[in-house]
Amino acid sequence: MLAFLIKRTANAIFVMLSVSFIAFIIFRFVGDPVELMLNEQATQAQRDALRAKLGLDDPFIVQFTTFVKNAAQGDFGISFRNQQDVLAMIAERFPATFELVIVATLISLVVGIPLGVITAIHRQRWYAETLQFTSIIGISLPSFVVGIGLILIFSVWLGWLPAFGRGETVDLGWWSTGLLTPSGRLSIILPALSLSLFQITLVMRLVRAEMLEVLRTDFIKFARARGIPARTIHFRHALRNCLMPVVTMTAMQIGGLIAFALVTETVFQWPGMGLLFIQAVTFVDVPIMAGYLCIVALIFVTLNALVDITYAVIDPRLRGADK
Repeated sequence: MLAFLIKRTANAIFVMLSVSFIAFIIFRFVGDPVELMLNEQATQAQRDALRAKLGLDDPFIVQFTTFVKNAAQGDFGISFRNQQDVLAMIAERFPATFELVIVATLISLVVGIPLGVITAIHRQRWYAETLQFTSIIGISLPSFVVGIGLILIFSVWLGWLPAFGRGETVDLGWWSTGLLTPSGRLSIILPALSLSLFQITLVMRLVRAEMLEVLRTDFIKFARARGIPARTIHFRHALRNCLMPVVTMTAMQIGGLIAFALVTETVFQWPGMGLLFIQAVTFVDVPIMAGYLCIVALIFVTLNALVDITYAVIDPRLRGADK
């Protein structure tokens, strides 16, 4: 088990160093920080002093080492546009993104699992085939198209839900939440639905495939032979045995949802990390771009490592699978 943990930790460190290198390349080659931080009236002496302060005159390896050291301590510098600490700005936006991802994940599970079961146990029926066809459309449609369609239907035509923003929020210490206010709960529905559509299709198709596999096993045949009701067989025995891959996939997809929520946040003007990143790209705010990449990569690596370790604890055979 110790060797397994060491290998997974080494892999995580390698991934983080690779992402840090990409972020550092962005720092080095996407615009000149000195030109971005100083106005046009700055003298050459002021430019040279700032360049020396930022360490831009140091050799490449020294600059990269300094960047990794600072990033490991959560120091990604100061935003060129807002002149604020990057980590503080990302931390301020993180609750909005996290709540959006969690609500989208819950929607995908609540909707996707029952649909997967229905398409598995009634796979020859017309409505099961319709759901399968619809799931293909759900996977194929881009997120911004889904978001614009939801806004058009539920905000413009019906006027039921807000088209943009987060609504009123409540501060709980450093954490801000909109789930405790009526306007906040209404505001999160459309972006969460838009973000969860792709996840719903994945969960539905995965549950369907696992259910069909479990329903062919001997213990299900024995249960039917004993006269156990079909509902008990499907929802108690079969479903319980196919949820482990669903939980694993959902946990690993949370990192993906956080990373790719930027499209949904842009469409709905949701004040999360993704919108902050898009604004940083627009204004070439390199410290925010680099900090966002590193933090999202850290979330990915942490979730994958936790899933691997959990699997290794549950099934000891996996500890030696990579030998």
